[in-house]
Amino acid sequence: MRLVVQRVASAEVEVEGRRVAAIERGFLVLLGAERGDGSATAEAAARKVAGLRVFEDDRGHMNLGLSDVGGAILAVSQFTLAADLSRGRRPGFEKALPGPDARPIYDHFCAALELAGFRVERGVFGEAMRVSLVNDGPATFVVDIPGASPAGS
Repeated sequence: MRLVVQRVASAEVEVEGRRVAAIERGFLVLLGAERGDGSATAEAAARKVAGLRVFEDDRGHMNLGLSDVGGAILAVSQFTLAADLSRGRRPGFEKALPGPDARPIYDHFCAALELAGFRVERGVFGEAMRVSLVNDGPATFVVDIPGASPAGS
């Protein structure tokens, strides 16, 4: 699984011109589920996001976590994070999980964060979305969480 975690002052998602989710201070998390990912991968990713200490303390050091600053999470599924750009100019998506397999992993990731006490807003899985954000810093982090190998590999 690949995550892009952006520390934001605000973020929102629109679908067909209608705002469907929004947060103020917190994380915009783009999640790309890959073959081999499962519920254990989703839980590991949620623990990683929940534990990140990337907000500045009063001395200007990245030392505070999301719960320390009362932040929220906007989670957006984004299969293009699993793209292979190593050949040619068109991306290959062989590593990406198909939608029916990726959705439960995305839902499990969001539910694990909610269970940990965070407010989680969600994009609309499988829809074309417009994602807007005000990146705070800017501070953007790429997190790779290894999944299990697919059967037969």
